[in-house]
Amino acid sequence: MLLSISLAAPAVAQHESHGTETARQPVTDQHSGHDMSTEPRESHHDAEAHRTHPPVSTDNAAELAEGAATPPAAFSGPAHAADLLFDPGEMAEAREQLRLEQGGATHDLILADQLEASFGDGQESYLWDVQGWYGGDINKLWLKSEGDFGNGPDDAELQALYSRAIAPFFDIQTGVRRDFASEQDRTHLVLGLQGLIPYAFELDVAAFLSDEGELTARGEVEFDLQITQRILLQPRIEATLAAQEMPELGVGSGLGSVETGIRLRYEIRREFAPYVGIAWQHKYGGTADLARAAGEDSSTWQLVAGVRSWF
Repeated sequence: MLLSISLAAPAVAQHESHGTETARQPVTDQHSGHDMSTEPRESHHDAEAHRTHPPVSTDNAAELAEGAATPPAAFSGPAHAADLLFDPGEMAEAREQLRLEQGGATHDLILADQLEASFGDGQESYLWDVQGWYGGDINKLWLKSEGDFGNGPDDAELQALYSRAIAPFFDIQTGVRRDFASEQDRTHLVLGLQGLIPYAFELDVAAFLSDEGELTARGEVEFDLQITQRILLQPRIEATLAAQEMPELGVGSGLGSVETGIRLRYEIRREFAPYVGIAWQHKYGGTADLARAAGEDSSTWQLVAGVRSWF
């Protein structure tokens, strides 16, 4: 009932300020029997509060935001006032622990995103895609390795990258990549971007400049769709491009290949999840021509089974 009284009294004043002639009806507190029709009077404490802390308006909001209303006495005390009450040594340890927990700590992670076998067209192959990092919130050392063997020429690569956060969910990465292909070894400079775009799409794109002057690029996007607490469906797409033709590697200029797939995994633990799925790869342009010239199909379907793990 007290709440309804406090809301009703200002409402009358608002009508009067606009010049309306509505008659004011007395509002009565049923518990006390007092007539509440009179205007509420400002108490001494309210008046004092208005003088010392004026209400925020569009005129003084900018000054308050800049700290103009902060009294100088607020900065006159010791830098760590808690040291006056507690042991300064213990407080120093507590402040250091807080600094570590709020961004000063270093961490590490190793993620085997794909450890899988694929089967299709009477052939089978085995591949891995593993990465790991060590560092803090801003700067990290990032290592990546991927490759496959068993279906055509074996190949593998290793990247060593310096990674720096440029946004809450994005890192820019630069470093070197070394190929260990059975056909031709190469070393590349790397410039890439890795992160999490809205709605949890994981993005990893990079451009590579080899020691032979060849410019290539690769991009991957994947998304985890949670079906239950332990079952997840992961669509994935990867595309490759090249600025020039590399016949010895079976790569043509332009869009080289696009691989799409979908994997269903079951998390026995968050850190260990077997999966099954299907993958489709199609080669385009000069890359498709080189594949057909070598007696290979430009489009393939495969069943995949593997494990995703991290620690």
